[in-house]
Amino acid sequence: MKDGEPCTSRGVSTVLEGVTPRPRTKGSMAWRFLPYELYTIMRYLQYDTLQRLGLEHFDSWAASFGETVTAIELSPEGMGYRTKTRFARFFNLPELISLFKETADVQTADMLQLPVPEAEYVNEVLKPSEEQKELVASFADRAELVRGGSVDPRIDNMLKITNDGRKCALDQRLINDMLPNVPESKVNLCVKNAFEVWKDSAPAKGTQLIFCDLSTPKADGSFNVYDDIREKLIAKGVPREEIVFIHEANTETQKAELFAKVRSGQVRILIGSTPKLGAGTNVQDRLIALHHLDCPWKPSDVGRILRTFKIKKNVEVTDNGKIII
Repeated sequence: MKDGEPCTSRGVSTVLEGVTPRPRTKGSMAWRFLPYELYTIMRYLQYDTLQRLGLEHFDSWAASFGETVTAIELSPEGMGYRTKTRFARFFNLPELISLFKETADVQTADMLQLPVPEAEYVNEVLKPSEEQKELVASFADRAELVRGGSVDPRIDNMLKITNDGRKCALDQRLINDMLPNVPESKVNLCVKNAFEVWKDSAPAKGTQLIFCDLSTPKADGSFNVYDDIREKLIAKGVPREEIVFIHEANTETQKAELFAKVRSGQVRILIGSTPKLGAGTNVQDRLIALHHLDCPWKPSDVGRILRTFKIKKNVEVTDNGKIII
């Protein structure tokens, strides 16, 4: 098959399985991407039908089922505003649902009624330090230069600015390790929350996951958030052997052994990134809390603690604060 060729164009039978989060609000990220995801799935599985209806191109599909609006929103760098056109609502919804269900078997959580525990979501909002405010202002200046075309893209670009913004939101020392360790930082609050949960859940050997996609552990001695969290937890009294990085398990056998230790409560705090600690990580038996230090790109990556067959009710602690980019 050629790149971009629909899988049904040569009579190939295809089954797609997955979990797609239902958008909670129209302003959510999941809602913004839903039309594109829906069209892509239909193009994979119903290309002949879309051709017959004259909807094989996204523009024609969107014109038939979606309405866009242009509104003013905050610019990516957090300074100033810009106009942006986005999907606002669906119309001809009964026809769209009927068409989609020709190849889709939709099962919602309400229909399945699985024994999934309830979760308490806690959004920790922190005030930026003075150094972070100055850094954010510099990001805005850099963005203006990039947008105006006065800087070589190989030297600076929006992707680099966005990445620096995420680093700044996580810990300002990722931008410059000479900057101070602010007591009210996101990392320090996560350490405080994780220690309190560790102490309170000691009788049941409750376990926790800490997700951090940036600043993964390095062997060169440079500052990274993973080592910073572990050393601070150890200083508070958590045994070193109860804190493990997923990066320390390099083979499938080592991962299986590590996951077994988490399920048994031998390892009580497991730290990792979304790719390494996301799908396929079955350690939920004793999970009591989940911490997100940096906001994941996909809504489905928030809530991995919500799995069936838990020992007790779980609490999800989301330490993503306000990320300014």
